[in-house]
Amino acid sequence: MTTYHFIGIKGSGMSALAQILHDMNFAVQGSDVDKRFFTQVPLEKKGIPILPFQKANIHEEHTVIASAAYGDDNEEVKRANELGIPVYRYPYFLGKFLEQFTSIAVTGSHGKTSTTGLLAHVLGAYRPTSYLIGDGTGKGEENSSFFAFEACEYRRHFLNYEPDYAIITNIDYDHPDYFQDMGDVVSAFEEMAHQVKKGIVACGDDEHLQTLNAPVPIMYYGLDGKYDFNAENIKVTENGTTFDVLIRGDRFETFTIPGYGRHNVLNALGVITLCHYEDVPVSVVKEQLANFQGVKRRFSEKQLQSQVLIDDYAHHPVEIEATIEAAQQKYPNREIVAVFQPHTFSRTEAFLDGFATSLQRADHVYLCDIFSSAREQQGALTIEDLQNKIPGAHCIKDKEVADLAAYKDGVLLFMGAGDIQKFQEAYEQTQQES
Repeated sequence: MTTYHFIGIKGSGMSALAQILHDMNFAVQGSDVDKRFFTQVPLEKKGIPILPFQKANIHEEHTVIASAAYGDDNEEVKRANELGIPVYRYPYFLGKFLEQFTSIAVTGSHGKTSTTGLLAHVLGAYRPTSYLIGDGTGKGEENSSFFAFEACEYRRHFLNYEPDYAIITNIDYDHPDYFQDMGDVVSAFEEMAHQVKKGIVACGDDEHLQTLNAPVPIMYYGLDGKYDFNAENIKVTENGTTFDVLIRGDRFETFTIPGYGRHNVLNALGVITLCHYEDVPVSVVKEQLANFQGVKRRFSEKQLQSQVLIDDYAHHPVEIEATIEAAQQKYPNREIVAVFQPHTFSRTEAFLDGFATSLQRADHVYLCDIFSSAREQQGALTIEDLQNKIPGAHCIKDKEVADLAAYKDGVLLFMGAGDIQKFQEAYEQTQQES
């Protein structure tokens, strides 16, 4: 039996796929740089070997899967080429692999990870379901009926897939280092929609999705218009959010989710729509929605003395606004303190005004230095350019986090796609020492 060797196994998608193949009883190993990443923790728990890069790792009986981050100059890729072993790029391999299941791609500029996690949680209680989430989480079932996976638009990676279904949460301008403008983003999603085989579930509240063209049926869901699936009578309680669902104007059922904010209702509605199309019993959908625990780095909460600390991946103005809204709904009587680390200079420059507007929804704002990407040059922009657009905002280093203790009963939102966790960890350390 072949061994699957992953070049760059600590990448979030690579780690998730390695876990899936391991769960399906395939032999799996991988290699990567020495630096520690959170994505390697589940690999270690499953006993999947992680080796340093070296050409001796490659053997003729291996099936080699390489991260898009490593090109022909990588010593292991070179060695595979010397031995005549095909090197499958991650998106290509995944595209071929998922053909054996009823596959559901979850895509969109925001909400992919949360929606994929929720969909897998619901479908898995109905039939065996394998899933791959962009936060590095993967689970394989040997006799899977469904394969739910996060499909990313960055560099048009999702065009490697021809899924049975797609859930499209929204279309927004993100990844300014790759997409030229909004039209370029829309064209990528249009192209992706033409590769779906059975049906598309799309958010009708998104103006760009309202005009989507596809060769398969499109089922729309939303809150603002009259769609195939609508949520209304939305009520916020201390236990979460309750709402009624109407199917083409007729009352269907009442659902409760533990989450808060409009975006969480929409994510749930997309899952409900897909499940209805696939005849998942409504009792299963209701129960699974109500007990969903969330995914990594999406509104992950912990109590620290009288404060609530929340870790969230929000790195776009729309996501920041949604996270602050959710915190305000869940904790209406507490001060909301945003601690934000912008991710990449290109994104910070493109969304400078948007970041300023969305962050001002919080009661207090602290800004961390811009997290730079290896794929870009640092420009003249600094974090002070953002600070100047937000009245009362503070810039903060990880050594200065103790100031956050002043908000005694506050909700501290640590937001960003870089290494914002180090600021939260540093703050927790100061509180344990005080």
